[in-house]
Amino acid sequence: MQMQNTKGQSKINRRLLHTPEGVRDRYGSMVANRRHIREQILSRMRTYGYAEIEPPTLEYFDVFSGEMSTTSARKLYKFSDAEGNTLVLRPDFTPSVARCVSKYFAEGTDAVRLCYAGQTFLNGTGLQGKLREVTELGAELMNEGSVAADAEIIALLIETLQCTGLKEFIVSIGDADYYKGICEEAGIDEETEAELRDALTARNYHAAERLIDDLQMKEQLQVVLMLSELVGDESVIDRARQLVTNARSLAAIDRLDAVYRTLADYGIAAHISFDLGNLSHFNYYTGITFRAFARGVGDAVARGGRYDRLLSRFGKDTPAIGFMISLDDLMSTLQAQGVCLPEEEKPQIITYEEEGASFRQALTQARELRAQGHPVILQQAGKGGQA
Repeated sequence: MQMQNTKGQSKINRRLLHTPEGVRDRYGSMVANRRHIREQILSRMRTYGYAEIEPPTLEYFDVFSGEMSTTSARKLYKFSDAEGNTLVLRPDFTPSVARCVSKYFAEGTDAVRLCYAGQTFLNGTGLQGKLREVTELGAELMNEGSVAADAEIIALLIETLQCTGLKEFIVSIGDADYYKGICEEAGIDEETEAELRDALTARNYHAAERLIDDLQMKEQLQVVLMLSELVGDESVIDRARQLVTNARSLAAIDRLDAVYRTLADYGIAAHISFDLGNLSHFNYYTGITFRAFARGVGDAVARGGRYDRLLSRFGKDTPAIGFMISLDDLMSTLQAQGVCLPEEEKPQIITYEEEGASFRQALTQARELRAQGHPVILQQAGKGGQA
């Protein structure tokens, strides 16, 4: 593919050729490689019985506002429609899928398995180098609250990453209820808890310390500052259990232990580690949370967790768990790890000398090849084409 020559264009036209900050153009092999990886992931999800869903790009602001901190809500792309409703470009698929399930599977009690691929949008002005338009692929398992469901989702994540050719990665598991149990025991209000969680999510422990110093029950909250140390192999489970006495945190640790043993049955324990400081700026996580890290990208290439109360906001009180993969970050780490992707077949060029018999003969040949799935460019001799 050849790009248009911009020489001689006016200054204002050259400026208009640039994209806004945080979005990018893609073409040629970039698009082909992303399409290949996308289909590999969705195909693996379908082998687990997950059906595709396509929620709209535009949603009402209220679909997301109740599950985000004030800081995160300011990063949404918001605008009003002709009726005065506040709409947003979706920042996250999970609430949209939860809304769909509550609407279309309201009466069902069987497990619902759905997968998706599409764009999300966040105005991350303070995040240097972060894209504002991100392609995400994910899976959601709803109407199922068991340990087996937790393990299935994590196993599916690991297998989808493996099917892309990725080898060097780890899935780091925590539990939101471990942290929330500590805050609950200390008796802090929701607003303060959200502020503390924002500081911990950003790994700003100085800010977290200042918050805790201003609160009562400081002794219980000191455990929160130790979350960053609860990272590593399965020995983290026993260490974390010894630090707490409240029922909610202890139940979270027991759950992690059970999930780990089930993942060992899948034969994928080598890809698992633990991180009890794995918190999210999304408030809907209620239990196990996890992130996938791979060599070549500083941030997580995938993240997910359990959100048992989210669907109740839309009228269906049922447990759920899911994950999303950032296709943009995944492509970067595949490149960094030297994973070779299949090259698309280049178009064959068939020429004809002039209108009439020569053209009809070339057209017949082109049609035969196209019918077999081969790309063909048909052009008159002496006239260059673009491939």
